[in-house]
Amino acid sequence: MLRWWSARRRTESLPEASREDQWRCLGEKLGLPAIDEDLLRQAFAHPSYVREHRLPPHSSNQRLEFLGDAVLDLIIAEHLYLQFPEEPEGELTRRKAALVRKSTLAEISRQLGLGERLLLGHGEEETGGRRKASLLADAVEALIGAVYLATGWETTRRFVLDHFADLLAQDVSGPAQDAKTLLQETIQSRTKCLPSYELVQISGPPHERCFEVRVCFQDQVLGEGSGTGKRAAEQAAAKQALERQQEWLGLLEAREDAAD
Repeated sequence: MLRWWSARRRTESLPEASREDQWRCLGEKLGLPAIDEDLLRQAFAHPSYVREHRLPPHSSNQRLEFLGDAVLDLIIAEHLYLQFPEEPEGELTRRKAALVRKSTLAEISRQLGLGERLLLGHGEEETGGRRKASLLADAVEALIGAVYLATGWETTRRFVLDHFADLLAQDVSGPAQDAKTLLQETIQSRTKCLPSYELVQISGPPHERCFEVRVCFQDQVLGEGSGTGKRAAEQAAAKQALERQQEWLGLLEAREDAAD
């Protein structure tokens, strides 16, 4: 089923021993039992690489990503169900969403060093594909799919829970992680108005934009933040505002009293 990789080996630049070693070493680094080299490679094959090498479309990592997404969802759902036996469905859903969102998966991918293993077409390579959150997140899900096919449920479950351990130890329920919502609730509990977000500037090349945003209440700057997207920058600004709330809460309440 995966012989298509073998047909392309002569066109690759690495010596045979080096290629085999890099995938074996990756498995050892991640604490995995022996996994078929072709299956492990497929988990890192971006569609741009497959198209460029004229390989069958189904040989990219997208099918493994589809499977890994479902496996990851079930593992995290089972863990949360057992960890929080008295929480309602809505709270469990928010916790799971925080753990499996793209930004979280991309961060785990960076920690595991998966970006350097991605097999990309020249276009994706030149536009910084190894740093793109979406590609990094897809690689984690595809790797989980490959681990599941090769080792089964229990090993995959241990693999996921081991690498999500730090996050699972934190309080990652939805509202607690949403700085914008928490900031809005903090301000609304004391005033009748809402904070506003202002885009200060956009910098960086097209493939690596940096957005800078500040959050204000009327003419008072509460916090500033930056991120690779406007939403991420707004979250960062709201987080800083919450960290500095002792500096502006008194002024905010004084203004509201004066308005009344």
